[in-house]
Amino acid sequence: MRCNQLHIFPLLGCLLGLLILTNPTLKAQNSYGEDRAGTEGFQFTKIAVDPRSAAMGNSNMADAKDGSSLYWNPALSAEMTRSEFMASHTEYVAGIQQDYFSYIQKINQLALGLSIQYLGSGDIMETTEFQPFGTGRMFSTHHMSAGLSVAQKVTDLFSYGITFKYLLEKIEEVQYQSGAIDFGFAYRVGDTGLRFAVGINNFGLDASPDGSTSRESLEGVQVLSPETLTSLPTRFHIGAAYDVWENQQNKLVVTAQVTNPSDNAEQLNLGTEYSFMDQFYLRTGYEFGQLERKMPSLGGGVRVPFMGRTLKADYAYTRFERLGQIHRIGVSVTL
Repeated sequence: MRCNQLHIFPLLGCLLGLLILTNPTLKAQNSYGEDRAGTEGFQFTKIAVDPRSAAMGNSNMADAKDGSSLYWNPALSAEMTRSEFMASHTEYVAGIQQDYFSYIQKINQLALGLSIQYLGSGDIMETTEFQPFGTGRMFSTHHMSAGLSVAQKVTDLFSYGITFKYLLEKIEEVQYQSGAIDFGFAYRVGDTGLRFAVGINNFGLDASPDGSTSRESLEGVQVLSPETLTSLPTRFHIGAAYDVWENQQNKLVVTAQVTNPSDNAEQLNLGTEYSFMDQFYLRTGYEFGQLERKMPSLGGGVRVPFMGRTLKADYAYTRFERLGQIHRIGVSVTL
């Protein structure tokens, strides 16, 4: 049996540092972070795409070890031992749905990845102050992020990766397009079971609007052509993961992550995963700094051999105080 109790102090120090960084009394320069909420576009890119990370409180920056690594930290895709395909589905709030697909091709110490994140609102009935019960017109919104990733495992301890993304948002007949970059690296502290990661997401140019829409007013129907640029919700992440306990049948992992978004206050996320025989998984986590979160996220998964490959299925449950519950399912298969 291997139990990393002797190395618990580095993790505690790391977690203490993360807590200090998120203490409001020590970050006066960011005290107005919440006032920036809603000031940037492409907010869908901040919605977790996979059940495992969602169940662990979105704290997997240093421990995304499947196709979700292309979303959280592309550097971790280089640490995978085999190629993999992943698909997940999220039943979001108010009938909104999100789908995510990723494929990672391993080539020795390199990893090439392709990922697509799509969120759609479905049909929405248009209402106005003049016709509060509906104008008879339906509209919808479409949001997509398509990424091409490359990562390299430089040594057994260090890897890095980068993703080039195309972003699209279409609301009625108006659409915004832009390009962005995700970048990250991961570092293992020897054989202690401790891992660190740092990354940045959605670093790119402002998007300009294209198209026009119509609105009914006292002067009649007006054609509106938005002209305001929208910026990207850039996020800076620092994460850590630690194998607290591991033997031939049991393993317990804890994860921590600090996120500094450009359009909100900092967040601290914590999570844990227990696995039995590397086949059955139980997970939970919590997001500090999210006003809507009143209870931890929950989830689980199963991993089984399948025709010479490995098939994995995961589920996550998240509940917001006023927006309600969110269900996520995902499957992945090694190739």
